[in-house]
Amino acid sequence: MEDDEQQKKADLLQELVLRLVTQNPQTPNLDPNSPAFLEKLRYAFRILNSRLTPSVAPDATAIAESLKRRLATQGKSSDALAFADLYTKFASKTGPGSVNNKWALVYLLKIVSDDRKSAINGLDSSFLLPNLGFGDGFLRGGEAKKKDWENGVLLVSQDPENSWDEKEKAFRDYAVVVKKENEVNEEVLVRDVLYACQGIDGKYVKFNSEIDGYAIQDSVKVPRATRVMVRMLSELGWLFRKVKTFITESMDRFPAEEVGTVGQAFCAALQDELSVYYKLLAVLDARAMNPIPFVSEFASSDNYLTLRRLSLWFAEPMVKMRLMAVLVDKCKVLRGGAMAGAIHLHAQHGDWLVHDFMMNLLRCVCSPLFEMVRSWVLEGELEDTFGEFFVVGQPVKVDLLWREGYKLHPAMLPSFISPSLAQRILRTGKSINFLRVCCDDHGWADAASEAAAASGTTTRRGGLGYGETDALEHLVTEAAKRIDKHLLDVLYKRYKFKEHCLAIKRYLLLGQGDFVQYLMDIVGPKLSEPANNISSFELAGFLEAAIRASNAQYDDRDMLDRLRVKMMPHGSGDRGWDVFSLEYEARVPLDTVFTESVLSKYLRVFNFLWKLKRVEHALIGIWKTMKPNCITSNSFVKLQTSVKLQLLSALRRCQVLWNEMNHFVTNFQYYIMFEVLEVSWSNFSKEMEAAKDLDDLLAAHEKYLNAIVGKSLLGEQSQTIRESLFVLFELILRFRSHADRLYEGIYELQIRSKESGREKNKSEEPGSWISEGRKGLTQRAGEFLQSMSKDMDSIAKEYTSSLDGFLSLLPLQQSVDLKFLFFRLDFTEFYSRLHSKG
Repeated sequence: MEDDEQQKKADLLQELVLRLVTQNPQTPNLDPNSPAFLEKLRYAFRILNSRLTPSVAPDATAIAESLKRRLATQGKSSDALAFADLYTKFASKTGPGSVNNKWALVYLLKIVSDDRKSAINGLDSSFLLPNLGFGDGFLRGGEAKKKDWENGVLLVSQDPENSWDEKEKAFRDYAVVVKKENEVNEEVLVRDVLYACQGIDGKYVKFNSEIDGYAIQDSVKVPRATRVMVRMLSELGWLFRKVKTFITESMDRFPAEEVGTVGQAFCAALQDELSVYYKLLAVLDARAMNPIPFVSEFASSDNYLTLRRLSLWFAEPMVKMRLMAVLVDKCKVLRGGAMAGAIHLHAQHGDWLVHDFMMNLLRCVCSPLFEMVRSWVLEGELEDTFGEFFVVGQPVKVDLLWREGYKLHPAMLPSFISPSLAQRILRTGKSINFLRVCCDDHGWADAASEAAAASGTTTRRGGLGYGETDALEHLVTEAAKRIDKHLLDVLYKRYKFKEHCLAIKRYLLLGQGDFVQYLMDIVGPKLSEPANNISSFELAGFLEAAIRASNAQYDDRDMLDRLRVKMMPHGSGDRGWDVFSLEYEARVPLDTVFTESVLSKYLRVFNFLWKLKRVEHALIGIWKTMKPNCITSNSFVKLQTSVKLQLLSALRRCQVLWNEMNHFVTNFQYYIMFEVLEVSWSNFSKEMEAAKDLDDLLAAHEKYLNAIVGKSLLGEQSQTIRESLFVLFELILRFRSHADRLYEGIYELQIRSKESGREKNKSEEPGSWISEGRKGLTQRAGEFLQSMSKDMDSIAKEYTSSLDGFLSLLPLQQSVDLKFLFFRLDFTEFYSRLHSKG
């Protein structure tokens, strides 16, 4: 159907040209098969097949209005109305038989009208179709005009006197002029340009180091336009030389670390592009073998090359080669992920040619990098011989494997991988290595296979590539979820992490009350001795006895074996109380959580709690001593009234001071045990259950331990109030020693007073109370009680002052719980009123 339509158009065009030619008086009977007619027909086909378009907007209505106005201004109103009516009918007609391109037809009528007007005014119509050979005789009512157009454009005249011989002569003259201006013909220059594009010097086009590029030698005579065009085309050779040099130097240095596998892949991708470029040059070289036809000659084929044609052939390769040269300059000092990221930045381009080229290049360049990611995420293997991956491993001890064994290298992180995704990639590989090295577990392999199946990828090499960021993120998410869950299950079930944390709470944080009380009772007398006289083996025996005598004996034996006595470094004046402590041995893999720094914090908390327990134990001991002495003190009926009053006053003072100290210690211990330890443990248990990976577990434990340290006044910001608290502890221990002396003296006084009545006639050793009689006994008792009262008053005064300072510091603390501790200690506002009076 289309062939019939084309044939119909060709027949109509032939008929039109035949009519125009036969109307020419010079060729009234021209044969349609003659070469002259066929040449004119080809010229007409060229005109119709040209892509020249009018410089006006395609608006049929506007052109019709222009024609109607022209008719009206010429006084042809009836013609204008008739034209308007005809155009209305013409524009409204649609369907079969109608004209589709109405604007083109109306525009043709306008051009014909303008042509007729020009012919009437004397313009030669042969200028419109000069090759059709119309002469001056064809002009209607016009005379022969001059051979040159009045607007200054010189055309070849179509007068009868101008024969084809004269045209040939003009073309020959043009050839002579061209030969004089060009010492080298264009075919040679084309071939030299092709050589230059391969980095090879030609006969006339050579590399000029002064201008850093290929150019025609200055001694060769060529027009400036030709020289400029050759220089522009030869830029491709300069770019090729830069890229080729980079590839050669990089491959010569491989396997040096500065090249790496990503750099090698980059060179391979560039080499592939150069292979395509070589194929193009081979095709162009074959075309360059065909001679270039002269202007007046008819080319037998279109397979020849000129400099202008070469510029069209070089358009796409020039874009690619410039881009490759830019990448070469950018990546000279880069490697690994940094190189891939730099190349990725050039892929964000709106030109589809550049975008597709960069995508193909990046698929090749990023292949080693994505293989490293796959191997790390699914196998835990760090295949990075040249230090190109954004995950870096370093040799460390087993207990530091998780925290310091692997780190991110930000300089090697490509821009198409987000920092959050990189962190997940790092953690997933770390989890696999932690399971394999620290936990001696191989169940992660099944979890990795399940993750690959769930994400729709494969565990084999080449399963991931550039442009598949969503697939990569899905794989990492699935792998991290399964492997982290398996890691936590191993820690909780196989290594009993929760049970170990509870054991530390019971023994290091003194949560096992019966064990702590029994240990305090049996080890207290020994710890009162100088530290140099205490054996750690003896203390270990006391520890084992406390375990067997308490409910601690029913705990897991493995955990009890980890509990040990530790003697801290001490000096010559230290007592056993100052150096005694307990420690908990953390083994692989639990030592990742219970590191040396973590255990040192636990040791600080234990020492603090042990000191608090010692103070509580001292107050309990005072109460045990105080109770029977208060009852028997009423039997001193034979003493003088003044001595009796001193005794009762001392006992009352001791009782009141003990009540104050017991009130403080009881409330402070309640705060530590319940508000600090139990609340922190409850929060830690919840966070431990909600943890999704080992990092979450470590963060939860660190938060738990820091909360205990901070609320227990062991932080750096609580140094002042901690020192004030320790002063109170020392005063309570001093009070214990003075109270013991007081009640020992009362007990001795009771015994001596009884013996003095039974043995008053017996002689006693000089210096004893009995030997001096009742009077001496009363005097010595009065002096003793007076001295003890002074000491008690001194301790009471110091205690009141220190307690006031401690209470004044509590509201200044950041922890809200410490502010509530102040309310518990002063719920009757006794100390507040006392402070206001003072």
